[in-house]
Amino acid sequence: MSKALVGILKAAEANIRKSKSCARKRAISIFSTMSVAHVDDEANGDGDGCHTEKVFSNGDIYIGQWATDNPHGNGKYLWSDGCIYFGDWCNGKINGKGKFSWPSGATYEGQFKNAFMNGEGTFTGSMNDTYTGCWVMNRKQGKGMQSYANGDRFEGEWKKGFHEGQGRYHWNSGHQYIGQWKNGTMNGNGTMIWANGNRYDGCWEDGLPKGNGTFHWQDGSFYAGVWSRDQKEQSGKFYPSNSINPHDDWDPHQLFSVEMGECLICESESISIFPSDKVFVWSSCEDKPPPRKSVSNRMSVDGRLSNGENLKDGNSRNVLFGRSLKTTLQPAKRQGVTICKGHKNYELMLNLQLGIRHSVGRPAPTKSLKLKPTAFDTQQKLWTKFPPEGSKHTPPHQSCDFRWKDYCPLVFRTLRKLFNVDPADYMLSICGNDALRELSSPGKSGSFFYLTHDDKYMIKTMKKSEVKVLKRMLPAYYDHVKTFENTLVTKFFGLHCVKLSGPIQKKVRFVIMGNLLCTEVPIHRRYDLKGSSHGRITDKPETEIDANTTLKDLDLKFIFRLRKDWFQEFCSQVNKDCDFLEQERIMDYSLLVGISFQDGSREASEGVPEPESPGSAPRLSTDGDAVLNPARWASIRLGINMPARVEVTVRSHETQLVGDPTQEFSDVILFFGIIDILQDYDISKKLEHAYKSFQYDSTSISAVDPRLYSKRFRDFMFRVFADDS
Repeated sequence: MSKALVGILKAAEANIRKSKSCARKRAISIFSTMSVAHVDDEANGDGDGCHTEKVFSNGDIYIGQWATDNPHGNGKYLWSDGCIYFGDWCNGKINGKGKFSWPSGATYEGQFKNAFMNGEGTFTGSMNDTYTGCWVMNRKQGKGMQSYANGDRFEGEWKKGFHEGQGRYHWNSGHQYIGQWKNGTMNGNGTMIWANGNRYDGCWEDGLPKGNGTFHWQDGSFYAGVWSRDQKEQSGKFYPSNSINPHDDWDPHQLFSVEMGECLICESESISIFPSDKVFVWSSCEDKPPPRKSVSNRMSVDGRLSNGENLKDGNSRNVLFGRSLKTTLQPAKRQGVTICKGHKNYELMLNLQLGIRHSVGRPAPTKSLKLKPTAFDTQQKLWTKFPPEGSKHTPPHQSCDFRWKDYCPLVFRTLRKLFNVDPADYMLSICGNDALRELSSPGKSGSFFYLTHDDKYMIKTMKKSEVKVLKRMLPAYYDHVKTFENTLVTKFFGLHCVKLSGPIQKKVRFVIMGNLLCTEVPIHRRYDLKGSSHGRITDKPETEIDANTTLKDLDLKFIFRLRKDWFQEFCSQVNKDCDFLEQERIMDYSLLVGISFQDGSREASEGVPEPESPGSAPRLSTDGDAVLNPARWASIRLGINMPARVEVTVRSHETQLVGDPTQEFSDVILFFGIIDILQDYDISKKLEHAYKSFQYDSTSISAVDPRLYSKRFRDFMFRVFADDS
């Protein structure tokens, strides 16, 4: 190494030592020993390239192994702003194990992927706060431990940089909380233990006690009831002990004003710039990296090509969807109407929430996924009475008198476990303080749909015939979803019935399902696809179609192109799911597809909208190498968060199911799953098939024999989904 470079590197090391000393009087060498090979010694290299020393015109320095045009192997990079990375490189990208240091003295040592902190790693801040654990795309995600500069520490689960899941927080004063977290605050069920021995067990919301809970003193006395910062909502009862000081003069609101005032959650040190934000200059004569190659046929969301040509299909519709999509990239409006007091279904919602809380809160009799045949017995008539004044097994409530029935409770409890649904989160989503939302109009079957406040679950009222089908197929459904983890069929979490009081004794049956399109990614278009053509086009005026409109087969102007291994997995799973539905004599199901178009700009990929000029339409990227948003790519599985490309198609006639490809592509994220799986081929569907066959092509209608339906569905799916090779 040249003497000039040695001098520069030593000066940089001295500056960082000084920064660390100012922060916490600690001196840790930037180039201290770690478990990556030192590039100063060529003998330690892997032989993939020569050793080089480069000084770039912008002041950056690279020393290490070099292969053809960029670093490959082990190397050190010093930016002119004082940041330093040394570790593994792969084809010019930071990949593998390494260490990144900031001028402030903060360091990250661990795994990198495409310059993102990704995998196991340790971040040490300038004030010596430390996080050791899992990272996903620059964010703490998974299990990890954080030690804060003030002496607090947290051990548990993280998600997107925040405490989420199970965790334990220790305050330096001796207090500790053990329980559930959400978005960095205490949420769900948990226990707070103060240093003096007092404790609170119960429900939490947004970092404070909310709901049912009990406050215990060391002497055995306790206060139990409903807790809330709003004193109007708080109620409870004091239970004294034989202690000399019975605490009967204690004000329950002290829990919020005094005890909780000592338990503030510390914030982690923020990172000013991530390694993935750094720019590399591999040419010694250029200050800027070369511009990215763009695809010649770049396309805007309204279907115009970069040369201004507006493609039209055979119906003279815009090639994308038949309408301008400038508004498509805007977040969809929140669906449904909140069910508040005065709503016609307000009491029904309260009954539902009371019943769910009762069902989920009961002790679990088994932890095994193996169920006896008796667990699937639907003939039992077990009803629970919910009088307004309460009973031995039910709490008092403000709704009407009603009765509640659980169908196969052990089966659905085990299904929720199989689907990794936390009981407390499930109860909080459906039975929390936030009301349900009712979709504005019933579905085609006449059923009403309700959404939970967090959009995780959809509740559908059911006809008696649908309940009969689900009960009949439940054993086979359970075996199918247990066998195939990536099944695309609807996830069912509970089947219940409410019988209202009065002379009519009306029964309302409903099923709780997972909401396939519950995601932080904006859904710009959604399709319900069956593979039939008769009546499979949206009849809404173009001005009324928005991101919440569910379009149909003949509205689709795309082919969805998946990576080869994902496409093979998709085909395999569709075949398995269709075999299951065919065996159960189910038809009329469909594939619900949600599309999120991705802007290829760097700002948009990091979650920051790119400013647009007035009147201009947002542009869709056709560059497949766009950087992925870390918040969106923590978990990718079949049908969930799947990166893909859509290719625009053009129909030659109105009834052509799949149009001809045009070689025009856009980057998207896809969500999809098989829905509406509770319609069997009963006598009504057989009559519908016979009647419509006289008027239309029998292969174009939805009501067909399950075997024909399954074959037609598969054939269609394997045409609209394709290998992106």
